[in-house]
Amino acid sequence: MASSTQGMTLIGLCDGELDSKKYHPSYLTNKVGGEADFSPVIPRQFPRCSLCGAPLAHVVQVYCPLEASPYHRNLHLFACPGSGCSGRTESWTVLRSQCLETEAAAAAARTSSRPAPAQEAPLAATDWGDEADDWGVEEEGDEGWGGGVKTDGQTQEIPASPKEASEGPPAGEMDVSCQLQALHLGETWDPPTFRPFFISVVEESDLGGAEGGLEHAQKLLREYERREGASVRDLEDGDGGGGVEKYEKTKARHGDAVFSRFMKKISLCPEQILRYCRGGEPLFISEPPPGWAQGVSACGACGGSRTFELQLMPALVSLLQRTDRSGEAELEFGTVLVYTCRSSCWSSGSALEEVCLVQMDPDQKLFK
Repeated sequence: MASSTQGMTLIGLCDGELDSKKYHPSYLTNKVGGEADFSPVIPRQFPRCSLCGAPLAHVVQVYCPLEASPYHRNLHLFACPGSGCSGRTESWTVLRSQCLETEAAAAAARTSSRPAPAQEAPLAATDWGDEADDWGVEEEGDEGWGGGVKTDGQTQEIPASPKEASEGPPAGEMDVSCQLQALHLGETWDPPTFRPFFISVVEESDLGGAEGGLEHAQKLLREYERREGASVRDLEDGDGGGGVEKYEKTKARHGDAVFSRFMKKISLCPEQILRYCRGGEPLFISEPPPGWAQGVSACGACGGSRTFELQLMPALVSLLQRTDRSGEAELEFGTVLVYTCRSSCWSSGSALEEVCLVQMDPDQKLFK
């Protein structure tokens, strides 16, 4: 979000289901699930799981332009819902894409001249970027997945001509062609899809005056304190001074002070599904790996450092419902922390991959 508002945390909330029959989201839409909507100048990308090779499901799309920047800017988070991959950092992919307003307008104009349905201009731009104060407004315009088969981040077109099929490949290529055909027939290339929801936003500093969710939050706090044998209300914020010492000495029954701080921080709004604070401090749900902050890899495009930008929260897990009703395991995580290029470098081309850290909920082990 805004450089001018650095340090201010914005809270993402579920704002109703995105009915594809009524609304047509674009890259300007903030949403959960559905298909990823890239800007008109960015090639569609369908990442695969680095662990099992399966297509990744689109989890969250965030429109997040930066202050004083001429670029539209998006973050897309993808994850593998497979039971053997869920909850592991390696099964997630974060893509950042940008485009100039002039480029987007020119691409939209070119597309509108084609006979196929074009991506329409949105009714309003709602964003996570600077000076934004609301999201979830309906946007118009989206194209389908497009043709072809995804392989390692690229799309391969499959010849469908009867003539080509009858002629067949040269003898030396017969084995390879047969293998490709068998692979195509035996594998589903469409990625799994989660039900789409709009995302709306509030400033975290405004939550103190909101009475609607306080009763529910206090109930959750009382239940947590009874279960863990620790008073979260007695903990200080841990921002400095004596509060840190008092916080460190106050332990939950399972001994996880980091988790206790996490619970206290989200207590005013337990239903939050996303926290956005570019350049701010992440809210860990458990102790991060040693030296994690210093060990975040440099940007693969410019070699510069990365900074924390956003994180997904536990309340999002219950919203991630598969549309194919396959019965496969859904995603499981405590929080997903996203780090992006500090300078938000960009050159025309495909989306750039950023870094994330997946942490599981340490309280889950208490119920196993």
